[in-house]
Amino acid sequence: MASDGIAAPGGATGAGKPRLRRNLGSWQVLAVSLGVTGLSLSANINPQGAVPSVGRAIPLAFSISFAAVLLLSYSFVRLSQHFNTAGSVFGFVGATLGARAGAVAGWCLLGGYLIFGAGSCYGAAVFFNSLLNGMGVANPPQWVPFAVTLVLLAGATVLTVIPARRGADIMLISEACTVALILLISIVVLAKITSHSAPAGQHFTLSVFKPARGTSSSALFFGAVYGILAFIGFEGAATMGEEAREPRKSIPRAIFGTVLIAGVFYVFTAAIEVMGFGTSSKGLANFHATSSLYGTLGASYISPWVGYVVTVGTMVSAFAGAIACTVGASRLIYAMTRAARPTERPQGRLLQISGRFGTPVGAIGASLVIMVVSVIAIGFVFRQPILSAWSWTGFIGTMIVLVAYILATIGAAKMLRHNRSVPAWQIIIPVVTLLVLGYTIYRNLVPYPTGATFWLPIIAAIWIGISLIVLVAMPRVASRIGKELAREDGLRVSSAAAPVPVPAADTE
Repeated sequence: MASDGIAAPGGATGAGKPRLRRNLGSWQVLAVSLGVTGLSLSANINPQGAVPSVGRAIPLAFSISFAAVLLLSYSFVRLSQHFNTAGSVFGFVGATLGARAGAVAGWCLLGGYLIFGAGSCYGAAVFFNSLLNGMGVANPPQWVPFAVTLVLLAGATVLTVIPARRGADIMLISEACTVALILLISIVVLAKITSHSAPAGQHFTLSVFKPARGTSSSALFFGAVYGILAFIGFEGAATMGEEAREPRKSIPRAIFGTVLIAGVFYVFTAAIEVMGFGTSSKGLANFHATSSLYGTLGASYISPWVGYVVTVGTMVSAFAGAIACTVGASRLIYAMTRAARPTERPQGRLLQISGRFGTPVGAIGASLVIMVVSVIAIGFVFRQPILSAWSWTGFIGTMIVLVAYILATIGAAKMLRHNRSVPAWQIIIPVVTLLVLGYTIYRNLVPYPTGATFWLPIIAAIWIGISLIVLVAMPRVASRIGKELAREDGLRVSSAAAPVPVPAADTE
């Protein structure tokens, strides 16, 4: 072990390729997916965007999203039952569709995690601004929330370096506390709207699950896009394939469990939020304009201090999301670098593992540098407002990650087609999933964004194009990736001439 505490690839002995430590239990693996998803952050800030398209029917739109992501999760569950790797879709897609497709999928998911890592800190900074405004500090300087973002990114990186199980515990506890507070507020709101004692006469109504007259099915599915955005990151547990103690059990359970927990939570809280604000035009206008749905509900239905507590809790939840995204991004950088590096030169800074903590500190540092550069560029060079930064990262990240999801779904479909132990009818599930994902991308691009958002799809396309250019210009890199994936534990790389060999799912 080096004196600086960094182990050479292969562990303390320096022999062989680098290895991460298998020290995560089922709950800690679940915490990674829940952390990336960010339940309380999404429930507080995502539903507002659906108001112009679906009006009061936001819970119905989120129900559609829930069903769509359940279909998508089936592919990830199937893949993670057979393959375990720190590269998540990089390994999944590489094993089923080939090294080039795997590299594109991994690059896209990496971009998503980096963008959402910074975006989570942007979200926390947005709520920090809201907290300052509530305390009477009106219009703080524009650089303040970006400085807060940088501090949060540094803190998230430090917590990512410590053993993954400790970081996962922090994420799980912080998210659980905020979710519990949101559920408590929900119970109070529900009690008041059913007893006709709500502040502005709001009342319980199931009309929130029924679109108003004139709402088209196209508008309803467009509103569901905001629900799908709230689920992004549900597959985060897949990056723990080399750190979970029983990956082929705990990771599928964590992925499916995250979707179930998030789906029920989102539909329930969306219904409470809409009824709590009211289904009238004025109520929906207030709903659309608020920066913290449960902060506003807590303040109006219980006490102003409750609103402050929710805002602080959501900031902590967003911070936990940044930790989870940094964990996911660093594992992808580590896995992709390991696969692309020449066998005669297996070491490198990006492959450094902490001798003390067993975490990929080189890849973690690279993740921090990329996110910090993006924050400095947006906040201090281009001087954009923090709310714009947050919304832009959501759009770009979603577009990029959906490409990775599509490739993973195609890979799962191919695997199922060659797996005789799976009923043939189940191939319908990934096919339907592809239609849903394709329509989601279509609804984000048509009509094409205008104004400042004109460049967002182009930026997403550039990120995706980088991987394609590298693979075309450097064919040896793709060849090395294919050979490494073929050697990697639990992975078998497909070829054009042969079906995908699927190993039997085991319990490690």
